Amino acid sequence: MDGALVMTVLAIGLAAGMLSGLVGVGGGIIMVPALVFFLNQTQHQAQGTSLAVLALPVVIIGALYYYFQCQKMGTPIDLKVVLLLAAGFLVGSFFGSKIALAIDQDLLKKIFAVILFYTALKLLGWDLALFRWARSLF
Repeated sequence: MDGALVMTVLAIGLAAGMLSGLVGVGGGIIMVPALVFFLNQTQHQAQGTSLAVLALPVVIIGALYYYFQCQKMGTPIDLKVVLLLAAGFLVGSFFGSKIALAIDQDLLKKIFAVILFYTALKLLGWDLALFRWARSLF
C-alpha cells in the first residue's frame, strides 16, 4: 500500500471518527461514500469495510458475512484498510466529541442536518445538478 493511499485511508477514518463524535452519526454515513468515491471500492466492499471497522464486538457477524461474500465475488475487503480506518476513527472520534461539546446545541443540530442532506444528495447523484442550479442564480 503506497503512502498516498495510506494517508487517504487514515484521513477517511479520521473524518468518520470526528464526525461520529461530533454529531453522533455512524461511521457508515461518512465512511461508505468516502470509500466508494476516493478508493473506488464497490458498495459491498465499502459497506463491509465500514462494518469491519466497528466489528469487535458490535457487528462481527455482518462484517464476516460481507468479508466472505466479497471474497467470493472477487472484491475482497482489505484488512489493512480496515485497521487504518479504525486507527483514524479512534483518534477522530475523541476530537470530534470534544468539539461537539464546545458547540452550541442549535448549531450542532444544523451541522448534523447539513451533513445528512449533503450525503443524501451525493448518494442520489443530485449534488452536481443542485450546484449548477445554485450557480445559475448568481
